[in-house]
Amino acid sequence: MKIYEQALEKFYEWLSTSGLKIVIGLLLVWIGFKIITRVIKAANKVMEKRNVDVTLASFLDGFMNICLKLLLVLMIMNYVGLSTSGIIALLGSAGIAVGLALKESLSNFAGGVIILFIRPFNVGDYIEGAGESGKVDKIGIFYTHMSTVDNKQILVPNGTLANGIVRNYTAQEMRRVDLTFCVGYDQDIRVVKNAIFSVINKEELILNEPEPFVAVSELADSSVNFITRVWTETDNYWKVYYSLLENVKIKFDEENISIPYPQMSIHVNKTQENTIN
Repeated sequence: MKIYEQALEKFYEWLSTSGLKIVIGLLLVWIGFKIITRVIKAANKVMEKRNVDVTLASFLDGFMNICLKLLLVLMIMNYVGLSTSGIIALLGSAGIAVGLALKESLSNFAGGVIILFIRPFNVGDYIEGAGESGKVDKIGIFYTHMSTVDNKQILVPNGTLANGIVRNYTAQEMRRVDLTFCVGYDQDIRVVKNAIFSVINKEELILNEPEPFVAVSELADSSVNFITRVWTETDNYWKVYYSLLENVKIKFDEENISIPYPQMSIHVNKTQENTIN
């Protein structure tokens, strides 16, 4: 009976000190897990509204879940009185080792997260970046998949794209087509401009606003250069580009407007030598 009383007394003593903390700690863990679940659900709703990639959203869901719960458990362990310095040191060492081993992959992952959140381009856009250009087929976590105009597939690291200059040729609804036409110095400037405008006015894919622009841009060594700028819908850019080149040449031929080519004139001076007998 005496042993039972001593055991009961020690139990009450433990319960009033460490035991109470453990009970409170377990309660806090339960409440904390509930709060973390709500936070993750709220984050998922935000990602859905921003049309975040499904693969990235799933990864971030699991990543946040593990990190937040691990942080909560460490805080509760510290509250209860358990030493967490060894666990933190172990996690830190493991993180450094993994970071060094996967340096490039982590850089590409970070780049993928940035691209998927900021959306500098979307699937279907034609872009130029990291020394490559093509149509975006897929934006992955580590790589962006692109197809070239001759149907080659390119995988570009997201880290390179996120840290470099990216040109998006299809981001806007309209694009400007810039062309330069060269004619000889013996041609009438007004006739040339009228010829170019007549071709522009017949092209249905060229927009009226902003207005087409034709002007003399340079008096070159062997030609007078006319800059031509017209606007069209982005999808029609190359159709307008090639159509203008072809039809302006046909119009120049009809109007007998000459297109000069580089020439070099060589003058030979003959000198007569006096021969002394």
